[in-house]
Amino acid sequence: MIHLASNSQSRALLLNNFNIEFKQKAPFYNEENIKTKTAKDFAYIASKGKLESSVKEFGLETPLLTADSVILSENAELLRKPKNIDDAKRILELQSGSSIAIISAMHYKTKTFYLNDVSATYYHFDKFDSNELDEYLESNLWDGKAGGCMVEGFCKKYIKSVQGNESTAMGLNVERLLGWISL
Repeated sequence: MIHLASNSQSRALLLNNFNIEFKQKAPFYNEENIKTKTAKDFAYIASKGKLESSVKEFGLETPLLTADSVILSENAELLRKPKNIDDAKRILELQSGSSIAIISAMHYKTKTFYLNDVSATYYHFDKFDSNELDEYLESNLWDGKAGGCMVEGFCKKYIKSVQGNESTAMGLNVERLLGWISL
């Protein structure tokens, strides 16, 4: 059993899909104070901050797993979680017909072991259909997602090419975690 210290439904789905037993409760952590413009640094700092908050709030009786993701656009803009529907539209339009990198960082900590990882998955998308984009925006499924992107949902049909693990793009490189969770 591990403690997924995240509110992410996508991360919970990944753990379920890989038959990893977990409980889920996120700590309080405010990532708005992170100032870096470097995608890998942002994901690392946010997930590490969540780990430090989790250790204080929950302890290490159950191994802790934290993660964070961010998207780097083709023009090197850091695409974080949209603040509102207008921000989501702007961010998703930047991704439409372009290439992006989804960077996810994770930290896994037990009383005797510590793993951290920063991984990336690269996508090239076709241009998004404007009516389908509007429907997606109205659904609010983009809310809480890095870059508003759901490669397992809305964005899936627009993928022209992919390099890397889909799990990384969904917020957690489970393949990297699997070899270590029994320690």
